Amino acid sequence: MEWIILAQLFFRYGAMNSGKSIEILKVAHNYEEQHKSVIIMTSAVDKREQVGYIASRIGMKRRAVPIYEQTDIYKEVIKRDSQTACVLIDEAQFLIKHHIVELAKIVDELKIPVMTFGLKNDFRNELFEGSKYLLLYADKIEEMKTICWFCQKKAIMNLRVNDGKPIYEGEQIMVGGNESYYPVCRRHYLHPPLPDRRR
Repeated sequence: MEWIILAQLFFRYGAMNSGKSIEILKVAHNYEEQHKSVIIMTSAVDKREQVGYIASRIGMKRRAVPIYEQTDIYKEVIKRDSQTACVLIDEAQFLIKHHIVELAKIVDELKIPVMTFGLKNDFRNELFEGSKYLLLYADKIEEMKTICWFCQKKAIMNLRVNDGKPIYEGEQIMVGGNESYYPVCRRHYLHPPLPDRRR
């Protein structure tokens, strides 16, 4: 019996520090080791390294196609290598609705699998727009787990901090790393054992 592998839209989400960027780099390496072409993309909102790069906390870094608000991802994929085996998207939470619709179109019309990686909820525990529509459109949804910064429970939330104090209100998007965000469990989201630096 011959197996038919169908292209699907994947959403792999996790709290901060759950290894999303290292996973996307690993997936790309696995495809390329088998001489299969991949397209790696990332949101242009994330400028921590520089626009158009994916960087993991352990030091691995790779160039990626930046996705801007006006980018048509479907057209970007069409104009590139026709032998593309997979499209990989980092920081997918920063995408907007039309991007997610385009990703679904790549899967359905071009028969190319698309794997997206990102946060599900922001520091206020609201869904990011990209994550909201991925939860609606994705064929497969998978949680990437990590532990709370303050205990051994699973981290399911992202705590924003400023000067040693938890922040629960403000602009949704403020790109940062361990200096600004902690992956936390529900209890420590509400009661983080942070030192008050103002004392």
